[in-house]
Amino acid sequence: MTRPNIIYLHSHDTGRYISPYGYRLPTPNLQRLAEEGVLFRKAFCAAPTCSPSRAALLTGSSPHSCGQLGLTNRGFNLQDTHKHLCHTLKAVGYHTALFGVSHLHQNQELLGYDQRTPLTSWDRAEATTRITDAAVEFIRQSHEQPFFASIGYFETHRRFPDPDPDINPAYLAPPLPLPDLPETRQDMAAYATMVRQLDTHYGRILQALDDTGLAENTLVIATTDHGLAFPLMKCNLTDHGMGILLIMRGPGFQGGKAVDGLVSHIDIFPTLCDCLGLAPPDWLEGTSLVPLVDGTREEVNDHVFAEVTYHAAHEPKRAVRTQRYKYVRRYDREDAPPMANIDASISKDVMLGMGLQTRPRAKEQLYDLMWDPHETNNLAADPEALGKLADMRQRLDAWMERTRDPLRQGEVPAPEGAWLNPHADLHPHERPKTP
Repeated sequence: MTRPNIIYLHSHDTGRYISPYGYRLPTPNLQRLAEEGVLFRKAFCAAPTCSPSRAALLTGSSPHSCGQLGLTNRGFNLQDTHKHLCHTLKAVGYHTALFGVSHLHQNQELLGYDQRTPLTSWDRAEATTRITDAAVEFIRQSHEQPFFASIGYFETHRRFPDPDPDINPAYLAPPLPLPDLPETRQDMAAYATMVRQLDTHYGRILQALDDTGLAENTLVIATTDHGLAFPLMKCNLTDHGMGILLIMRGPGFQGGKAVDGLVSHIDIFPTLCDCLGLAPPDWLEGTSLVPLVDGTREEVNDHVFAEVTYHAAHEPKRAVRTQRYKYVRRYDREDAPPMANIDASISKDVMLGMGLQTRPRAKEQLYDLMWDPHETNNLAADPEALGKLADMRQRLDAWMERTRDPLRQGEVPAPEGAWLNPHADLHPHERPKTP
């Protein structure tokens, strides 16, 4: 069989805040990709923290299953590197290339890429342009074998640029869980500027595919690691943190279709196996999305799972989500969330002034997403919800048992030398990294 090329376009901290999901943000190239491909409306990451999320997607298994429980830049590395998608694709004749962000292992040679164009500049614009230039040059080359190209951007990670002159914060809404204030609107205008920059680079990639005639036989997967780097979003197991953009375009993924079935990042690896006619490796925990796309099924998942163990600070928690309900269980001993797991921003500053760091959290949270889509009314203590609480507890327990989650046995230690913030730190980078 003639196998398609695969381009994996991925960003930092974008959530679903792009125009195909209904937001008034300047992302025309992603809009075009959605209108030509398939938009997954209810896609979720397996972890709302950077390295664990990417590891889950690229290994098709939960972060605790593949051994990526924290951030690579803070001393956590992918333990089972042989599970990386590259190794499976190389075994069937794919040339593999990495451009830009990987965020999985300090020794990237272990990940299986045949060629790499790493980030070499701390200047955001320079680094991003170099990534795109290299990827476009690669696409325009003559290819004797199918290729898998991972093209990863640091956008839309903070720090954000100043808002473009034509993006007026007076006419923007802040992200859904935040109050509508001048500061949060200003912050959102800065995000809108950066997501526009990201979309422009995506446009260059898509144009290169058009110019070379490769678009017809190239499966483009556009996604992000997790929710926006705003308070109550990134690092949280609400949909504001777990919800991610996912657009696929190419052979079998065409026509501007929108899918409402539950989807997890860990489903992408088995979907590729299905599309390429490959026997799925035995470690995969997800399921193919092809039945959702070809219309033979409305759902392939009864539920999806997500987790956090470490980010800048230790914050162990697990979650299960169905179409209607969300259940979150915390394992840390602190009542208030660690502020270091929230990136510094003007939005954070204003919410700190409103008491963000003193807001208590329940050990268990249960939400009815039909009547409470923003997860503000915890039903865990409601006597009328006891049956559903028991059901969701059982789903989570069964998953943790089945996947041998080490958190079942108690606190999971960080690797030696990991750079972590104590719970009391206010911001992630206020504590210098030790040599």
